[in-house]
Amino acid sequence: MTDRASELTENLHKVETRIASACASAGRNRDEVTLIVVTKTYPASDVRLLSELGVRHVAENRDQDAAPKAAACADLSLTWHFVGQLQTNKVRSVVGYADVVQSVDRIKLVSALSAAAVRAEREVGTLIQVALDADSGARGERGGVAPDGIEELATAVAGAPGLRLDGLMTVAPLAGPYANREQAAFERLLELSSLLRADHPAANMVSAGMSADLEAAVAAGATHVRVGTAVLGVRPRLG
Repeated sequence: MTDRASELTENLHKVETRIASACASAGRNRDEVTLIVVTKTYPASDVRLLSELGVRHVAENRDQDAAPKAAACADLSLTWHFVGQLQTNKVRSVVGYADVVQSVDRIKLVSALSAAAVRAEREVGTLIQVALDADSGARGERGGVAPDGIEELATAVAGAPGLRLDGLMTVAPLAGPYANREQAAFERLLELSSLLRADHPAANMVSAGMSADLEAAVAAGATHVRVGTAVLGVRPRLG
């Protein structure tokens, strides 16, 4: 086993232990939480090692990095998630490899994703990114729609050919009423998820929590956690 494979094996074991412990503390089954490894800035060789170690879900946030990486790993049985803010001019490329787009936050993006998915003859899962730091009708600094905009977007996604409404995503806000209150933020997301599922029962995915706060997300009821640094190490600086 290479040094890198050993490092990833050890890190994955530590993260798995954290998730399992958080599930036990919350009275949840371990299989209720899916680990998504955020592989942004890391090479395709790491994705291959992760696949060999049993990882099945990976995430990227920049199309220019993700597209060639996904192509290089097309032979692997992986589910690719796109988690970054997405410009409409990148949609056609992203739809070529992403199984799930977690950062849907505006009607224009829904329309672009739908057109690209139909053209590619694919069904793309979508999550509405919720900005818990956004005022009514606004978008958050890190992307996402204010909670009062969820219903409109959900209706648009549900009616869009080529798209599947899977649920909600959030990033713990740095400002606003939930700043430094990750547990409360994630609990609010679960409340919003419950409201969404009243009209869209299949939209039961709740993506929340990262390396530093995955325990809070699991405690709140998240179904998916997005972990990068804790698995892959401190990220290289981008040029």
